[in-house]
Amino acid sequence: MSRSHSHSTDFPVCCIIPPVILRNLAEKGDDTQRDLAFHVLQVSAHLRGKREAIGSFAFAAAVSTGQKRRTIYDAQNRRVLPGKLVRGEGGPRSKDAMVNEAYDGSGKTYDFYQKVFGRNSIDDHGMRLDSTVHYGRRYMNAFWDGQQMVYGDGDGQIFERFTKCLDVIGHELTHGVTQYEADLVYEDQPGALNEHFSDVFGSLVKQYARKQKADKADWLIGKGLFAKGIKGVALRSMKAPGTAFNDPLIGKDDQPAHMKDFVKTSDDNGGVHINSGIPNKAFYELAIRLGGFAWERAGRIWYVTLRDRLRTDSEFQDCATATFDVARELYGADSVEQRAVRDAWDVVGIKVGQTSARKAKAAGVGRLVVNATRRR
Repeated sequence: MSRSHSHSTDFPVCCIIPPVILRNLAEKGDDTQRDLAFHVLQVSAHLRGKREAIGSFAFAAAVSTGQKRRTIYDAQNRRVLPGKLVRGEGGPRSKDAMVNEAYDGSGKTYDFYQKVFGRNSIDDHGMRLDSTVHYGRRYMNAFWDGQQMVYGDGDGQIFERFTKCLDVIGHELTHGVTQYEADLVYEDQPGALNEHFSDVFGSLVKQYARKQKADKADWLIGKGLFAKGIKGVALRSMKAPGTAFNDPLIGKDDQPAHMKDFVKTSDDNGGVHINSGIPNKAFYELAIRLGGFAWERAGRIWYVTLRDRLRTDSEFQDCATATFDVARELYGADSVEQRAVRDAWDVVGIKVGQTSARKAKAAGVGRLVVNATRRR
């Protein structure tokens, strides 16, 4: 089924590249780089996800529980979505690396959510996974538009192709999960949480595919996305926010790792790609404290929190409190897991549960096992 859609003006799409990188490039790059950066900024400013149409589209494109259906389109360097159908579920591999990477990456993301959390695709109702590659000319971004994934080719000098990194694919598809669950407003602290959950599960998708334990993972988002010559290891570091890149053309990673350094800004929808470093650091600290595979306990706490506890306007403190409560429900009052959640948030300057855990234990609150696949 081919479909063309325009974008409404209600909601911004969720892009992987922080606007500050593009603005720096537009200011400091050569003529070609400046033109490309300006173009991406202009396109991003006008793109909007048609969320009001999601319900009917998702129903029409649903498949049976436990089945994935991936559909890959080629925009042929135009900006009309979805483009030409080039690969469907079960179809032969393409000679085009981006087609195969989009297909494989969306499949691995689907498998992660289905096998770890029992989730039936992005919307938990079997939504078809559509992806468009070769969007625009040397387009330096990737985004979830409310209905599908869209990938640019990159320019080859600053950015490689945007299907190259599995965690980028997992990150962007998780914006869809968030859309169907907490639907966090894409601005200020709720928007930073929106970016944060995408970074968390983008990283976990990669770790799950690689069968990596927490202490062996790189905790980098977009490693390998920068072209050769750019001084940076990735777009973001969950382990050490603020250290991912420092380059004359694209600037310096400005993510804070603690609430004392929280950035108040009107740029970037109130700093959604910036301040996400704070909860990112908290999740990393939790995963390292618990050890083992991060998706098993740390990831489960975060998934249940996103699915059942957060609302559109939730802020950092709300998220911290919710994860603390969910850890108690999943693993018991004053459990190793609940204490680890408290300590992880404390590292970034957010306090939770100094007294509630002790009170619960004193009152004899027992362990409540919550099935992470249970729906609301």
